[in-house]
Amino acid sequence: MAKFVLAGRTDCPFYAKAELLADALQRSLPNFKTRKISILPDEWKDWLEATCQRQGWKHDKSPLVWRELVDEGGSCMLLGGFSDFLEHSQDYYGITSDMPTDMMLSVAAENLEIKMNLIKEEQHRASLIKALHIWISGALSSACHLLIPNLLTAEVFPHTTAISLHLLDVEGDEEELQGLRMETEDLALPLLHQVTIHTDLEQAFQEADVILLLDEWCSGGNDTEEEKKKKVKEMSERYIEYGQLIDMRAKKEVKVIVTGSSFVSLRCSLLVKKAHVIDSNQFVAMATQLENEARAILSNKLKVRASDIKDVIVWGNISGSFYIDLQRAKVFNYNGAIKGPSFFCQSVLNIFHDRKWLETDFQDLVRCEHAAVASKNLRGPAISTANGILTVLKAWNGNCSPDDIFSLGVVCPGYCDLPDGIILSVPVTFTQGKWSVLFDVTVGNELKERLHLSASKVQQEEELGSENGTSVTNDKQFIDEIMKE
Repeated sequence: MAKFVLAGRTDCPFYAKAELLADALQRSLPNFKTRKISILPDEWKDWLEATCQRQGWKHDKSPLVWRELVDEGGSCMLLGGFSDFLEHSQDYYGITSDMPTDMMLSVAAENLEIKMNLIKEEQHRASLIKALHIWISGALSSACHLLIPNLLTAEVFPHTTAISLHLLDVEGDEEELQGLRMETEDLALPLLHQVTIHTDLEQAFQEADVILLLDEWCSGGNDTEEEKKKKVKEMSERYIEYGQLIDMRAKKEVKVIVTGSSFVSLRCSLLVKKAHVIDSNQFVAMATQLENEARAILSNKLKVRASDIKDVIVWGNISGSFYIDLQRAKVFNYNGAIKGPSFFCQSVLNIFHDRKWLETDFQDLVRCEHAAVASKNLRGPAISTANGILTVLKAWNGNCSPDDIFSLGVVCPGYCDLPDGIILSVPVTFTQGKWSVLFDVTVGNELKERLHLSASKVQQEEELGSENGTSVTNDKQFIDEIMKE
């Protein structure tokens, strides 16, 4: 079988003549197949250069004709322009073209008109689809691969009919992103409208309804002090730019979730300070993975499943000096002296009486567990990250009980006299798509001190990453401490 591809400028008369010749060949020869690629005049040069570079060809005119060698694995053989195609058809098939000049020009003009009408129709069709725009940065992370199949569902976005997914990885490889785009499209998810990929910030966060920031700045074990400082500064500069772009391009009701294992509270704080138009309540940092790690450790002690433990609270700097609070924690299906049906629960503190262990070893175990999981994968704990994002989004979109307690990094001005603009993890509940800080908890003097210490650490991290940060940039102990966190 002979299969030829004709590509050309839509308004090119020689492309029109090549089309007519190809039609004549296809009518006369049963095994002759053609594919036509019509390119708008202002896009032709870039398209031609990209195609020739990819195939290793040299060609600078319209049209471009090549043969696909179907019997040789689908490789391509360049024929050239119209004259080369005409010569080939005369020599091999005895068919020529005698289209007069005025007809060539008329067909070329008709081609351009048809192409423009098709574009207008597509634009009109696209305008009728009110797609939800989701942007994911750090899109080549393992967490993103696990997240996508479960993200684009009615369970997470119950009132959405179409989703446009935008995959951003500034330091990523474009071919890898293309592969991820193709995999995502191959899922054939009912809500998926389109997938775009981006390796720069030119279009980043345009019309965003949801932004998921998965970027990581994990430190290698052998990093020098200067390398560590450089990573903090690079991260700060990136998130300052993110905040400005979100402020300019995203929708005002955008939901922004910051996650990962490094500088989570700081990264979210930087966004809030640079996004002046968008309400600070639209930015949250995820502490769900810390909750789940604490639940897993407790479940081993209490001989229950981790899912049987609810309402664990994480306070403080999510990727730093956090504190696990069990004052509201409850356990189901506990095999103790008092038993009840499946909905019966008991206070963890009423069952577990070793307060010293809870204040010392338990806190250390959660930190060690979190560090161990992160160290196994320099791009962060993928499964727990993906699961945490889905949990927070479901709650934020109304799929949770108003009694459910979540630990979330948020701005809480005036709460315990904390400084403005600092993101710290506190207990929240969700009602009708909005979160609110849970005030019905005990915050003693010791916990207040912990929170102020966490806020101070975030401020020091911010100073370390700023251009004018001089007071802590020479403090080696502080740099080592935050990079371990």
